[in-house]
Amino acid sequence: MTFQLQPGERLDDLQVNSYRIIQSHQVFSFSLDAVLLAHYVSLRNRDRVIDLGTGNGVIPLLLAARSSAERGEIVGLEIQERLADMARRNVEGNGLQQMIRIVHGDTREAVQTFGNESFDLVVCNPPYRPAGVGDQSLNDHVKIAKHEITCTLEQAVAAAAGLVRYEGKVAFVHRPDRLADLIATMRAQKLEPKRMMLVHPRPDKRPNILLIEAIKGGRPELRIDPPLIVHQEDGSYSKEILDIYAGRGGLVRG
Repeated sequence: MTFQLQPGERLDDLQVNSYRIIQSHQVFSFSLDAVLLAHYVSLRNRDRVIDLGTGNGVIPLLLAARSSAERGEIVGLEIQERLADMARRNVEGNGLQQMIRIVHGDTREAVQTFGNESFDLVVCNPPYRPAGVGDQSLNDHVKIAKHEITCTLEQAVAAAAGLVRYEGKVAFVHRPDRLADLIATMRAQKLEPKRMMLVHPRPDKRPNILLIEAIKGGRPELRIDPPLIVHQEDGSYSKEILDIYAGRGGLVRG
C-alpha cells in the first residue's frame, strides 16, 4: 500500500484489516464517535451506502472492513476540498477504489447530485454544535466539522431522507442532549427511529454519545439497546470497546 502524504500529515494505524489512514493536526481527526457508528449501523451485502460529511473517509473505510466480496458501493460525500482529497488518498492507499468512491460536494445538494432514493443506507456523523456556540478560535476546517456552519441538523436529516429508499435505513451519531431534536426532525422527514444506544464514558458518568438508526416509512417502535461503557472504573477500555478495535464487533446490530 502506498500513501501520498502532504506536508503536515501523518499516517495512523486504523487497527482493522491492516488499514491505515492519513490524518493531520491541521484538520479535524476522527474520534470514537465515527468508529461506533460504523459498527452500530445495520449493513447488508450489496447495500449502496453514502456517508454524509465523510471527513477523511474513516467511516467508509470501517464499513469496507465489514464487507464481503458482494459489497455494494460506498460513497463518501465531503464539502471541504482538502478533506475530500485526503479521503481519496486514504481509499487509494488502502486499495479500496473498487468499493469506495469519494465525492467533493455539499450535503445540502446531495439529492440533486445523486438522485432521490438512490441509496439503501445513509450514515452521518454531523457537526454537533450550532454555529456560534463554543470555541470560536478554531481554524475553519475544525470549525466546519464541529459546528453547523455548512449544514444544520435539519438539513442533514432532510438530505438523508431524500437519499434513502423507502424502507431503507438512516443512522446518525450525535450528542444525547440533541435526542429530542433528532427524533422530531427524523419523524418530520418520515424517518422512524427504530434502534438507539447511549454510550457512557464511564459506568458512573452520564452518556455523551448517542447512536440512532431509523427506517424510512417504518412503523413506530423504538428499541433501546443496552448502554455501552467506554472505560472501566480504573480507566481501562471496556471489553466491548476492545472487541470493537480488535474487529470482533461488540455492538448489537439488527
